[in-house]
Amino acid sequence: MPGTAGSPGGQVPEIETARLRLRAHQTGDHPTCTAIWSHPEVIRHIGGRPFTAEEVWKRLLQYRGLWSLLGYGYWAIEEKASGRYVGDVGFADFARELQPSLRGMLECGWVLAPQAHGHGYASEAVAAITAWAEAQLPERRVVCIIAPENQASIRVAEKAGFHLWQPSTYHDSPTLVFSR
Repeated sequence: MPGTAGSPGGQVPEIETARLRLRAHQTGDHPTCTAIWSHPEVIRHIGGRPFTAEEVWKRLLQYRGLWSLLGYGYWAIEEKASGRYVGDVGFADFARELQPSLRGMLECGWVLAPQAHGHGYASEAVAAITAWAEAQLPERRVVCIIAPENQASIRVAEKAGFHLWQPSTYHDSPTLVFSR
């Protein structure tokens, strides 16, 4: 419901972990975000098609808009040591046509630039935002969807306390639905 979540007015709370800063997306993130969402290694399990600069711009607008409409959304992941923007993590309600229905649940998602893979950043970021959700939205169920062949994301989800809830199909592709 609008205005009932942890951050009224669309303000994106900043979260710091040992190595990361989770912050609001900025217009200056667009070139790096486009590079991330068009990289074959990144999109291999997320539709398999590179995103255009226009589509990524709409994604950035969506990330910020989620906070205004729902009171939760996505953060930009930044390395504290370098200040480099390396990915996205957060929650949404995308009203997906999927069974089981995820409507009203916090759908968790994450994506990292290839150079940030293998450093434990995804696990660190997901742990931070699930702790935020437990504190701010304790009544909300947290879920995520993952392609069955995406073993790295399955490991991140399991490490964060997600368990396989149900196999499903999304856009004609097998999909696993996890829940915490």
